[in-house]
Amino acid sequence: MFGEGDAAKQGGIFRGAAAPGPFGPVDTHRAPMFGGNEATFDIAEYWRLAVKHRFLILGSLIAALVLGAVATLLMTPIYRASATLQIDRESARVLNVDEVQPRESMVQGEEFFQTQYGLLRSRSLAERVVDSLGLANSDAFLEQMKVEPPAEEGTAAARAALRREVVVQTLLGNLDVAPVRGSRLVVVSFESADPRLAARVANAYGENFIQANLDRRYESSAYARTFLEDLIAQTKTKLEAAERQLVAYAAAQQIINVREADSATGAESQSLASANLSSLNNALGVARAARLAAEAKWRQASGAPLMSLPEVLQNPAIQRLAEERAKVDAEYQQKLQVYQPAWPEMVQLNARREELDSQINTIAGSIRNSIRGQYVVAVGEERGLQNQVEGLKGQVLDLRDRSVQYNILQRELDTSRTLYDGLLQRYKEVGVTGGIASNNISIIDQAEIPGSPSEPRLLLNLLLAALFGMGLGVAAAFILEALDETLASPDDVESKLGLPTLGVIPLLDRGETPATALNDVRSNFSEAYYSLRTALQFSTPNGAPSTILVTSSKPAEGKSTTAYAMAVNLARLGRRVLLADGDLRNPSMHRVMGVENDVGMSNLLSGSADLQTLAKPTSQPNLDFIPCGPLPPNPAELWGGDRLKLVLAEAEGVYDHIVIDGPPVLGFADAPLLSSAVRGTLFVLESKGTRRAQARGALRRLSIGGGRILGAVLTKFNTKTVQYGGYEYAYDYNYGPGSEGKDKSRKAKKR
Repeated sequence: MFGEGDAAKQGGIFRGAAAPGPFGPVDTHRAPMFGGNEATFDIAEYWRLAVKHRFLILGSLIAALVLGAVATLLMTPIYRASATLQIDRESARVLNVDEVQPRESMVQGEEFFQTQYGLLRSRSLAERVVDSLGLANSDAFLEQMKVEPPAEEGTAAARAALRREVVVQTLLGNLDVAPVRGSRLVVVSFESADPRLAARVANAYGENFIQANLDRRYESSAYARTFLEDLIAQTKTKLEAAERQLVAYAAAQQIINVREADSATGAESQSLASANLSSLNNALGVARAARLAAEAKWRQASGAPLMSLPEVLQNPAIQRLAEERAKVDAEYQQKLQVYQPAWPEMVQLNARREELDSQINTIAGSIRNSIRGQYVVAVGEERGLQNQVEGLKGQVLDLRDRSVQYNILQRELDTSRTLYDGLLQRYKEVGVTGGIASNNISIIDQAEIPGSPSEPRLLLNLLLAALFGMGLGVAAAFILEALDETLASPDDVESKLGLPTLGVIPLLDRGETPATALNDVRSNFSEAYYSLRTALQFSTPNGAPSTILVTSSKPAEGKSTTAYAMAVNLARLGRRVLLADGDLRNPSMHRVMGVENDVGMSNLLSGSADLQTLAKPTSQPNLDFIPCGPLPPNPAELWGGDRLKLVLAEAEGVYDHIVIDGPPVLGFADAPLLSSAVRGTLFVLESKGTRRAQARGALRRLSIGGGRILGAVLTKFNTKTVQYGGYEYAYDYNYGPGSEGKDKSRKAKKR
């Protein structure tokens, strides 16, 4: 039914190829849980691993917790005292005067605070604290800090320096500076076995930090005052020399200024000639304006009618005479209606009217002459002032030529005076700020004596110990799993051997025999072999092979029980089955069947007996059995002869299936010879009893011999301790909530 080519193809399973299974090929390389392009995180696989090594992980956890608790209880209690400081970028401004130290801008704020934190952690501040508390004078501080005092070697100065160094390093090693996020507060903490010492050192750090800040400010002011004093003396000398030089030059050049230059208002100096020229020029402007006005009036008066001039019309005398004439004219016109113009009274009124007209013309002419006189006077005044201005221009230009050097000396004098005044003002300000003890650091909360130790923290240590113990247990579980060579589950068989698992046989309870379990068709043991029989029927396209060898890598793995169970289950299907004991070195099947082992396979292979004579019927219908027979001196020669093929061919003509309980593979040549002669080999593995190297070696020998391996059967599988894929390998006819009660009733019936 199967040729040698089919058997030869099975050698590929040892070269990384896919091994054929009952439902298709099985990949010999499982994908890892992590890594690779197709790797997945298999929670079920990790859970299986955790359950498998639960005692190791739990023991590691408990041991770590015990060690953590013991170590915590043996630790020296450490007390932590904390003082809270507030650090501002600027101190309180008592006076509106800039300090010597520069202010910090908002951009530089982070650098400023980091600088302050660095100063708190600095060695210089630690030395100030040591000196203020007198910690370096004796070994008391080191004893309280549980630090070994230095050896008393060398000179007294060397010992003192060494002790001081140890004290400073101890102080820095137990100091903690923690800024409060989002604020200007910083917490300065100190740890010690003595709570009073911890509080005292924490408070001393805050006080000395404030004092050190004040000392730095005072030192900066003192340096600034000394520097300013020297600079002021030099500037004063330069100022005096500049003033003498300016006065001497002004006397030599006859330069007289009525107004000195003022740098505050920006006004320049003004000489006497310039002042006169400015006054005359202003007067000339006024005179020119008056002349233009007078000229305009005269032009209007000379060209217009005399009685149309505004000055004439507005004259009070003319207005009075005009009113009187109007009255006279009115009286004349009234009486003209009665009298003739030659009437004396009418002549008298006309004469009076002519007299008034003459007076009006005389006064108007005087007004026009007055306007002309004003114009002539304005012209004369303008010409006189113009002549004086022209005369002073030459003097001013000459003075300006002689004032060039004077202005240079004046600017040098002004610069020196401004510098001198600024330095003198700054010197006074520095003197004032140096005397004010302004500070930008303040203590918000003093450190109090702690009532309870901060370390060790039992819960935290236990948590860390639990994490460590759990991690150690998990790591050990992974290591053991990686180093584990045993085959405990079907997954191990498929991943480590590349062989499909056709059946998983559970481990029998203590005191229960395989025969008893097989007789109970409802037992898990019997159901497992039913499943194996079903898988075997699907192992080839034509169903279960006609000749089947059951073997294992080493003895006592359950191959005889498997061979017997397979034969019984095939016979229950109504097929004729022959069970043969092929272990010619250590036979055991005759004891299971309860027959004598006087004749058997050894006689059949040697030709001293035939098949019909040796095949003995059993209590199971359709099942015949051939025992081993007498043990031959060299079983490999019997299996390697041509007689085996003839016997198998004869048996195939009589029986539907021939099941051979073969010998173990390792150490013997029997199993490879038998495997090459039959149509299928069933490889039996004991759960947790067969090592991977043994199984691979056995499979390699079977493959080299040309045997066709159908798959593996995992026996003695403990479903209570090993789970595979989240499902327990248990078989029962009863399902649902009542299965447990039915199982108990069945066990009661057995009793």
